[in-house]
Amino acid sequence: MVINQENSASTLAAPAGDANVNGIVRAVRAHPLTAFFTLANLLSWAAWLPYVFSQNGLGVWAFRFPDVLGSGQILGVLPGAYLGPIFSAFLVTALVSGRAGLRAWGRRLWRWKVAPRWYAITLLGVPAGMLLTGLAFSGGEIAAPSLAALIAYVPILLFQMVTTGLAEEPGWRDFALPRLQERFSPLRAAFVLGPLWGAWHLPLFLTDWGGFPEASWTRPLVFLTFCVAFNIVMSWVFNRTGQSLPLSMLMHVGVNTFASVLWVEVFPTLDGEMPLVAMATGAAVAALVIVVATRGRLGYAPSSATTSGVTVDRAERDVRR
Repeated sequence: MVINQENSASTLAAPAGDANVNGIVRAVRAHPLTAFFTLANLLSWAAWLPYVFSQNGLGVWAFRFPDVLGSGQILGVLPGAYLGPIFSAFLVTALVSGRAGLRAWGRRLWRWKVAPRWYAITLLGVPAGMLLTGLAFSGGEIAAPSLAALIAYVPILLFQMVTTGLAEEPGWRDFALPRLQERFSPLRAAFVLGPLWGAWHLPLFLTDWGGFPEASWTRPLVFLTFCVAFNIVMSWVFNRTGQSLPLSMLMHVGVNTFASVLWVEVFPTLDGEMPLVAMATGAAVAALVIVVATRGRLGYAPSSATTSGVTVDRAERDVRR
């Protein structure tokens, strides 16, 4: 009884700050997914506030972000992107699983060794699918891209790999998707992650990133539709490549690069909201084909996940115990 009283007294004497920190850590360990999604949004949105309020957005702040590589988005958007998904995934993994969890999380980032056909699917399949979709929506009207656009395509793709791809995919696909697939069916996990991934971008629709102020109010809704559909495609590639993060990054930035570099030149008659509508439609068709072909499993194999995603989840359960 004396020992219990001493422990109780020491607990009462513990600094309130330490107790609060311990409580936060326990909450993160008990709910790692909730902690990740909350942190990813809060950190990114807070970092994007200056961009939203600047002349690049709502115009409340009399400052315009200087152009880097022809756009203010590099300085306005990228810091918040790095601070959100990848940093949140790193922080939550460190708190929940320690070094073992960080090693498992990081191994997928270097999983380049996959069957060559998957490189063909990501590097060639994405442009091919977008070309077919553009042809359908343009009524067959297509133009040859300029030599400058063709030369710039690969360098911009590589630049996007270390910016957009690296900032987002270690969070959405590397951290969140394996855990969601352990909790839900693969298809349901994709339907959970897709809207959350899309909603993370919503403040940017109040900036020139989202076409503000000319863009229609429907653009965020179309974008959310695209994210839900394309996330199904990306989940399938992630699962079928043994959870290779580089392949997920290539798919993600492949869409971004084609849309920003070639779309306007190849399909000049598609303007306004139509490019995004076409992309969302093409992604929805691809997602439907994958869902039917895989019977909703999206290439998920629990045995392969045991060496990566599940290992982290087991470590989390061990910590909570």
